[in-house]
Amino acid sequence: MAYPIRQIQQTITPLPVIEGAGVHLIRSIATQTLDYLDPFLLFDHFGSDNPEDYLAGFPMHPHRGIETVTYMLAGAVNHRDSLNNVGTIAAGDAQWMTAGGGIMHEEMPRPVNGKMEGFQLWVNLPARLKMTRPRYQEVKADQIPIVQRPDGTQIRIIAGEVDGIRGPVKEIAADPTYLDITLPAGAELQHLVPKGHTAFGYLFEGQAAIADSTYISSPKLVVFADGDWIQVKAGSQGVRFLLSSGLPLGEPIARYGPFVMNTRDEILQALEDLRKGTFVYRSQD
Repeated sequence: MAYPIRQIQQTITPLPVIEGAGVHLIRSIATQTLDYLDPFLLFDHFGSDNPEDYLAGFPMHPHRGIETVTYMLAGAVNHRDSLNNVGTIAAGDAQWMTAGGGIMHEEMPRPVNGKMEGFQLWVNLPARLKMTRPRYQEVKADQIPIVQRPDGTQIRIIAGEVDGIRGPVKEIAADPTYLDITLPAGAELQHLVPKGHTAFGYLFEGQAAIADSTYISSPKLVVFADGDWIQVKAGSQGVRFLLSSGLPLGEPIARYGPFVMNTRDEILQALEDLRKGTFVYRSQD
């Protein structure tokens, strides 16, 4: 029995956006072209050689009903939140924050050796976990396993499994895969993704042929149709891309800025909680 290669469903060119207190970035999910890719709500690529494009950062702001994933390539981001977590994620580090019933946090970028670059992904929470206890997972670069293959392929496993090796981010409702993959020129990759899971790839360096397509140049987000295998062949300069997959929820969404719930009434409740000062999660124990 043949196992089908996932074909390209949609190719997205990222759009320039200004967020936070004036951070310039490019966005592929949460645009007019691609509003929502269940369970993924937003995908941003930030970074610039000009510090004025990002130093204003993301001052203290609320989230409810989602998880945010930050992954750094260069520079650093200083983080603090209403759970009293304080830390810095630097090149190669990842942060997986479950906002749950309510969290306030701040992310302030800073360059290292003149460079700053990274990604942020928002993952939806199922209705049963929208108001759960917030959780913060900070993963340092040396905690992220790297698979090295004989052809020079390198895979950093933030979440999910490759060659029997699991990434450090676990116990996430969407059962996600989050990989940073580098293929040298001409190398080919096949990666199994559970049938029924949503999957996308984000090419940010080089170019690649996906599912025997013509070559696609970065930066591009590729949405995969359903199937079993992701198939990628690097171009003459190699390619580096993120591969993400997750279990779709199939639930209604209502979103308003940093809040993503299931109904408009739940959004109104979040705004009322924020107004009354009761927004931040408090244990019911």
